[in-house]
Amino acid sequence: MGNSSEIYKITFLNKGKVYEVFVKQVYQSDLYGFIEIEDYVFDERSQLVVDPSEEKLKSEFAGVKRSFIPIQAIIRIDEVEKTGVSKISSGDNVSPFPVPIVGGKADRKDS
Repeated sequence: MGNSSEIYKITFLNKGKVYEVFVKQVYQSDLYGFIEIEDYVFDERSQLVVDPSEEKLKSEFAGVKRSFIPIQAIIRIDEVEKTGVSKISSGDNVSPFPVPIVGGKADRKDS
């Protein structure tokens, strides 16, 4: 993934909310268990109507060069034809992906 003309819609969980952002670059990170996203794209078409959720995202990601998102927080990655409105919504209907705990007592086999 990563041609400059491609745009990706990334949907992920962050602090109990569902974030939906548009980026030009997405790839598996060298940091184990993370997806890297960069080159954020915000909807510049609708200057007359200001979406408070998108404005919050713009300010939250202002100056951010690259984000590392844990794989288990990713809900969906879509390649889209054009950007849309980035938003934050409640995560009421979404649960984090269960992650097995490795090396705990449950993994021990006593004879």
